Amino acid sequence: MRPSLRPAINGLSRVLGRKPDDVLARAVERWEIAPASTVHVRPAAMLPGQIERIRGSEFSTVSEVVRDFRGGFDSSHTPTMGYAFRKALLIDGVLYAGSAARHLRPHAGRRPLGLTRREGGRVAFYESWVGNRWFGNWLSDDCLTYRLAEREGMPVTTLAASGHQAVYERRLEMATRRLSTGMFDELVLFDDRSHNAGKRDRATDMRRQLVGPEPRRHSGVFLLRGTTGERRVLGNERQIAEHLAVRRGFKILDPSRATVEEIIDACSGAAVVAGVEGSHLVHGLVMMPPDARAFVIQPPLRAVAALKLLTDRQGQGYSLVVGTGGDDVFNADIDEIERTLDLA
Repeated sequence: MRPSLRPAINGLSRVLGRKPDDVLARAVERWEIAPASTVHVRPAAMLPGQIERIRGSEFSTVSEVVRDFRGGFDSSHTPTMGYAFRKALLIDGVLYAGSAARHLRPHAGRRPLGLTRREGGRVAFYESWVGNRWFGNWLSDDCLTYRLAEREGMPVTTLAASGHQAVYERRLEMATRRLSTGMFDELVLFDDRSHNAGKRDRATDMRRQLVGPEPRRHSGVFLLRGTTGERRVLGNERQIAEHLAVRRGFKILDPSRATVEEIIDACSGAAVVAGVEGSHLVHGLVMMPPDARAFVIQPPLRAVAALKLLTDRQGQGYSLVVGTGGDDVFNADIDEIERTLDLA
């Protein structure tokens, strides 16, 4: 183990008001992996008056969320890029390249002195800050970036697998190495945030790998959120799910209590993947048929269009109903849900 003062130097720079550059500024090599492309943003299927109920949003402004829900325009997406580094450090969830730094995990500790072990060979980090924070981003984005990492060297992450992640890794044949610290002779990072055509193709391949032979089609699945994740409770969630099971033949599944095999069985042939906005819906979105659609019940104080980016990228449909009430607990109208499902 070798000591390093990089954490102390980085912390001192922040105290002095100098924000360190991101590590990409210190890359010794950069290259384009997939070119820029455009994605057509489809209008969401929704009843009149839904947009007017939105009183708050997360991850983007209300106006940006409304723009994406209204759709009807082409969106430009930047290229997917690779970046190579020499003598980069990983200490306590932070990557250092020269005087630049990138936090890979939220709430990384603050240590004045770091101990690192030299790691030979070429490693490729495929994780992202949002993927380490939210399961949905890990499944929909980081697992796709893994496919880039395995071409460039040893795929590496700081994230310890939890929940369904280990099973997904096995099904996707992800042979990753987990490290908390290291000094790397050669290191590769990716800018894979864009939803360009190259990422769409990788998502299509991942669906085939998860689903296998084309599954038997069925009307839909309602994925229960309950009280998991950040608190936003659909007060009549169970009533809505049971109504759709009786009236439309939907399956009901609680992903937090189901195995990955049960999730695949319920979602892979679904014409509609429905539920409250959140990461749990990504289980269904990454494996539902190419002509399927997402049906998302949005909290009125926390409207999010992130899942629509996925369906737009894949050319799939997206329907929504905006609930009424507060953010912690809200309700959705069953009649509005029925009429919205009839729109597409």
